[in-house]
Amino acid sequence: MTSEAPTTGGETLLRPGSARRTTGHRSPTPGLSSEIVGQSAERLRILALLYTFVFFMAAYFPPLLFSADRARFFGKFILWGPGAISMSVALLVAVATRSPRIPLPVVMSMGLAFQVASSYGIAAAEFLEEAGLNMNIRWLGLSWVAVWTLLFTVAVPTRPGRAVAGALLSVSSVPVLVGIAIATGNTTFRPDPMQFFFWLVFPYLLVVVMAYVGARVVYALGTEVSAARELGSYHLVERLGKGGMGEVWRAKHRMLARPAAIKLIRPLASGDEMPEVSEDARRRFEREAQAIARLRSPHTVTLFDFGIASDGAFYYVMELLEGCDLDSLVRRTGPITAERAVYLLRQICHSLSEAESCGLVHRDIKPANVFVSRYGEDYDFVKVLDFGIVKPARDQAETGTLMTQGHAIHGTPAFIAPEQALGRSDIDGRADIYSTGCVAYWLLTGQLVFTGQTPMELLVHHAHTPAAAPSTRTELPIPPALDQLVLSCLAKNPSDRPQSARDLSQQLALVMPGDDWTQDHAREWWARHQPV
Repeated sequence: MTSEAPTTGGETLLRPGSARRTTGHRSPTPGLSSEIVGQSAERLRILALLYTFVFFMAAYFPPLLFSADRARFFGKFILWGPGAISMSVALLVAVATRSPRIPLPVVMSMGLAFQVASSYGIAAAEFLEEAGLNMNIRWLGLSWVAVWTLLFTVAVPTRPGRAVAGALLSVSSVPVLVGIAIATGNTTFRPDPMQFFFWLVFPYLLVVVMAYVGARVVYALGTEVSAARELGSYHLVERLGKGGMGEVWRAKHRMLARPAAIKLIRPLASGDEMPEVSEDARRRFEREAQAIARLRSPHTVTLFDFGIASDGAFYYVMELLEGCDLDSLVRRTGPITAERAVYLLRQICHSLSEAESCGLVHRDIKPANVFVSRYGEDYDFVKVLDFGIVKPARDQAETGTLMTQGHAIHGTPAFIAPEQALGRSDIDGRADIYSTGCVAYWLLTGQLVFTGQTPMELLVHHAHTPAAAPSTRTELPIPPALDQLVLSCLAKNPSDRPQSARDLSQQLALVMPGDDWTQDHAREWWARHQPV
């Protein structure tokens, strides 16, 4: 049994509000994708919080425990001030990385300032205390600044030139602060110029070289990842969801300003080997994509393009929608009124009716595959998604598709038609009518038709257990005629259901006139409950 719709916690093919950070601005690091730079910002936040915690515990916590040390440490600003400043910068950066109002380029520039400030804080703690430098006269070694600089360069990738600038400014903290300590007489350390250079300058120039090499390696890997995200004329920007068989990505056309959603579907392969795509599989994929591309219903998600990636993954390029799917809608706001349910269901029927006329069966109608959106000036505009396992109704001999294993049961257990659950090959559009009835049940009651501990238990229920009337599962009023129509959609025998999507739409219109839920009602609802 398969259900191939990647999910994002219930929402699919949407422009997520959380993606504004990585998609609303040009990447501050050319060559790296916005998502990789966004991940760098998250690592920057972790480094900032880690720095604050470790620095406080190492430099401030011990003096707080002992009164003598407390008086000495906090009695001189030069001992506690630089560290306090660097920790304040770290906390400021940590907050900035979580704020959607601060552009990503500004955050990364703040990260560079944090790298320098934190290095000066470390050097100050090591060399400005009177005993600190005196204890290390015989063997200075490398400061912790060197370790911090290399860690920062690898953890937060950026352009090599920018990384070198940050590393130079960071390691300059050691000779600068040691020079200040010498000039102020805060130490007995008195190296001659040659010793000063080879002890306090030259080793840190080598650290900068190492940082540059590390930055180039990380940057090269990042650019390779970004290049691998090119599919035809589209660049993958951000992953929106992932499922067992594929992924959904937000994408951008390289020449046009049009955003898109790309669904990647990977053929099954044994072990870790890259799947081999046969010529027959390619032809079947092309036939399916061309069949979907013929659909012109405004309530079917628009297919822009399709193809096969270099790793054998099939991909569809579709319009990017703003809104939420019916699964998220009901989970967020509860069951909807009968008037609105009929309004949405008739739009689903419009999409399925055209698919039927082209000889296609969707086979996976479910709330997560029905998107409700603001579409131009229209509100509560329905788009049916994921025709990825669509099957020609006339092709009775073929029991599998190129994306799934042969002899598998296609669909989602909670919304599957009895004939699909029983593995019958003579599936037609009436299977979609049954699934649409399950969607209606969900909209009206906020509950599934059947529940079970296992997928197999759900299949058995759909195949043999009569459904309870929706009106018995909710406190909201449901007209008796609509109650009976939903039950007729859920009939075990396909002959007892509405025989087509057009037939179902007409019966819905008789149950409840179309003006019971208007655009004014929809606009008012969206103003109150606009999905984020």
